[in-house]
Amino acid sequence: MERIPVTVLTGYLGAGKTTLLNRILREDHGRRYAVVVNEFGEIGIDGDLIVGTDEELFEMNNGCICCTVRGDLIRTLQGLLQKSRAGGRPFDAIIVETTGLADPGPVAQTFFVDPVLHAGTVLDSITTVVDAAHIGLRLDDSREAAEQIAFADQIVLNKTELVDAAMLDGIEARLRRINPLAPIHRTQRAGVALELVLGRGGFDLSRIESLEPDFLAHSGQGALPHVHDEHCGHDHGHDEHGPHGPAADHVHDEAIASVSLSSQRAMDADALSRWLEALVAAQGAQILRLKGIFDVGGPRKLVVQGVHMLLEGELQRAWGPQEPRSSRLVLIGRQLDAASLQAGFDACAARA
Repeated sequence: MERIPVTVLTGYLGAGKTTLLNRILREDHGRRYAVVVNEFGEIGIDGDLIVGTDEELFEMNNGCICCTVRGDLIRTLQGLLQKSRAGGRPFDAIIVETTGLADPGPVAQTFFVDPVLHAGTVLDSITTVVDAAHIGLRLDDSREAAEQIAFADQIVLNKTELVDAAMLDGIEARLRRINPLAPIHRTQRAGVALELVLGRGGFDLSRIESLEPDFLAHSGQGALPHVHDEHCGHDHGHDEHGPHGPAADHVHDEAIASVSLSSQRAMDADALSRWLEALVAAQGAQILRLKGIFDVGGPRKLVVQGVHMLLEGELQRAWGPQEPRSSRLVLIGRQLDAASLQAGFDACAARA
């Protein structure tokens, strides 16, 4: 059976995620969507703000999607797969709208670590909605806002009418410093062409190069019911306020940045594989996203991407007869040592 594409819709509180979701559901596209909404708190509100359609709506009222990706989210998505296969018209796609305080990284990981979801769904992309009027403040005080931008395959820069042109250019420059990979769509009331954010294949290795042929252009040089790991970023200590009370505020850390590496020399495939595997094993918690296209000396390109400690790669299309060969790698994360990364990258070059 064909795998169902999944779009993860994220963005900080008030950015316009529900506005974009309603636009998707109102469009006369003839497609059947299932929508998973992660509410914050025990009393569901967001679901009532979504327009009435024939789509299936599922709410998870735990408020912390990053801590339930191996529990509630997996069970919800597995149920959707069963429902889609049970007969009648199957779902054309699934949209997961996270709470505004969610780290989308563990959500993305879900589709790779759970075998049922990996077989039945394919992560199409992460779309991040950004509030142009307030993103500067959010990046100053919120780790989550920066991580949502870092993980994006595309950014919907919303509410652009609330800022002037110079400020908008400055905002875009700041977003590109965090994530040089994601195209930015300027919008008012989330008015972006849906073909730009749906069916993008941002997590499809076969499309990485076709989507981002010059992705260095903007850059500088086991299912358990409740799991908390080093990627969660939440303090789940229990006191008189409970696990999500005032004592459980999110920890904010240093800014996220990107590191871009390139080489005109062919890479040794084995050395490159060992280096990348060792890198994500040692620094996976700090590496939010990575994408690379490498010349490994053969007729075809090696394309690699990673999310935290998950890494996958495969040989793609052949190099063109007149196409300049090179190797390019972009990493987005925290506390990335550019000099050390460059040295490790250079050490993977094939011997002459």
